[in-house]
Amino acid sequence: MAQYRKDTHQYLGDGKTIFEVVMLADQYGGIVGPANPSGMATDAFGRARTSIPFTLFDSFNRYQDNGKYSTANSAGTTHTFNTNTSTIDCTVPTTSGAYVYRETNRVFAYQPGKSLQILTTFIMNPAKANLRQRVGYFGTDNGFYLERYDASGIRFVKRSKVTGAVVNTPAEKADWNIDKMDGTGPSGLTLNLDYPQIMFVDIEWLGVGTARLGFVVNGAFIHCHSFHHSNLSDAPSGAYMQTACLPLRYEIENTGTTASGSTLKSLCQTVVSEGGYELRGRMRTAGMDTPTSNNYTLTSLNTYYPVCSIRLKSDRLDAVVIPKHIALVGTTASDYRYKIITGATITGGTWVSAGSDSSVEFNINATSMSGGTALQSSYLISTGSQSLTATLEDGSFKFQLERNSFTSTPSNFTIAVSAKANNDKVLAGIDWEEVT
Repeated sequence: MAQYRKDTHQYLGDGKTIFEVVMLADQYGGIVGPANPSGMATDAFGRARTSIPFTLFDSFNRYQDNGKYSTANSAGTTHTFNTNTSTIDCTVPTTSGAYVYRETNRVFAYQPGKSLQILTTFIMNPAKANLRQRVGYFGTDNGFYLERYDASGIRFVKRSKVTGAVVNTPAEKADWNIDKMDGTGPSGLTLNLDYPQIMFVDIEWLGVGTARLGFVVNGAFIHCHSFHHSNLSDAPSGAYMQTACLPLRYEIENTGTTASGSTLKSLCQTVVSEGGYELRGRMRTAGMDTPTSNNYTLTSLNTYYPVCSIRLKSDRLDAVVIPKHIALVGTTASDYRYKIITGATITGGTWVSAGSDSSVEFNINATSMSGGTALQSSYLISTGSQSLTATLEDGSFKFQLERNSFTSTPSNFTIAVSAKANNDKVLAGIDWEEVT
């Protein structure tokens, strides 16, 4: 086949060493091949996505609110489980300042060098004056979210407190740097937030990495905007936000009086560490180093006592702490039953710091407890020195310590023990791993 050079306006002779090559390009113009996957086929670090994601968190509601979120709301608002649609419906009246905020009870462990992927589904109320709705991976001080505001405003926002004050950096829809989803972008799609949406965020954090945001439509990831932070003259002198270990959150709020009531519907969410996750935190322990002369006395038979409890420090509520093992010793010959309980109200005793470099405090002499949710239970039969040790799903985040960020209240993680006779004595301990 004859070759024609457009720049010189001439045909090339047969002896020229030039031939035609078929090359594939993605919708962004990047050349695609086995050694160069492109677009959203790669994770936040540019590696080809594989089918070995590690789920850090997932949430959906089938029969009731699953309890994985805390709520803050003003008078006259509601947040209710909708049986027919499997949604949590957050509804505000027309009153100026009315709000409903929902945030997960824990933050999620980012591991340097691995892409953190967040997927969240929702249905926003149609836009109207003085109504603001937010959905994303963010907390009070840091994160990323989609914001719909007033009659037509849509933007992605980066939130950061690296300056000591919270700064929100918006990227208006008209300024999205990959696909504005206005029908003219690479996807050819038009975004309509009146319809159900799947929003994604993936983060390359490392303090100065890129965060990508967009939507999943018809099974395809539509990359809309990237927040870049490395090799830029206006980049901060440190991390662009304080941490990538953040909660999921959604908000609906009236910034003024609205013409009618409004509802934001939350459906399903997940946080995934792409390429797995390896726990590499610092191990800590509390309880078992107590001298045997200080054994816990179970005063009344068949009554559960909080023998050993741990919780997040009030100034480190966004730490990632995972209980790993428990130990229980019956120092009186008796039969014992124990429960692992989270969220109980603990009375009495003294909360002691596990160290100045630890995010945890513990209590080994509390006097009573009430409420909470039992996660695990079993028996110990002792002749006076028998012990029980148990691993709490090693490598799992199932037992991660939680908190309510709206009330700044940590959730207690407790070994509760009862005995068959008055004044039986035990020792108990908890080992945990601090990721952040």
